[in-house]
Amino acid sequence: MNTRRISRDGTALLHRLREPAPPRPEQCAFCGRDLPAGHRHLVDIEDRALACTCTACGLLFQQPAAAGGRYRTVPDRYLADPERELDQQAWSELGIPVGTAFLFRNTVLDQPLAFYPGPAGATESELDEQAWQRALGGSRLADALEPDVEALLLRRTEERVTCFLVPIDVCYELVGRLRRCWHGFDGGAEARAELDAFFARLAARARPLPAEVTV
Repeated sequence: MNTRRISRDGTALLHRLREPAPPRPEQCAFCGRDLPAGHRHLVDIEDRALACTCTACGLLFQQPAAAGGRYRTVPDRYLADPERELDQQAWSELGIPVGTAFLFRNTVLDQPLAFYPGPAGATESELDEQAWQRALGGSRLADALEPDVEALLLRRTEERVTCFLVPIDVCYELVGRLRRCWHGFDGGAEARAELDAFFARLAARARPLPAEVTV
């Protein structure tokens, strides 16, 4: 018996057992098919949750009457309005207690909501309709926003208030990224660097809001 070969093979096996298993690919919530990175999502209106979907299933739910209207396809548009940026007064009207938030309209609750990323995920807060109108009543981005499936992603710095219209799943991607690197009370340097990089990518991808927007 070649004990050296057995020992070598056994050591290799132990190394493989110690290594973490490769992550399983996400699967379509409807047909179970494995999904690639960057796949599309649907919003479950009733459960207020995201559902992963393959291209074929996603196309089925683009029909307005599909599943009684329970699911809505998340769009893939990224928009900015450089001609009308939000100011510090609008931020104060919204009453946002942190430096980053995303806002959207929920059709089930029939009101606007705000979510604040943090170490435990996203903290939900109901927004007063009057505050929304005072802060965003003249915003073309807010007017173009599709309820449930798109959000206004905002960040306040000392220089400005940045606002993008983005797919709602992008906001939850940011929540997950910040949760993994958050340290201390305000997130720390790593979280700030993640925010800088994330908003830089949004700025590169976002297109100016067209003169005529189809909602």
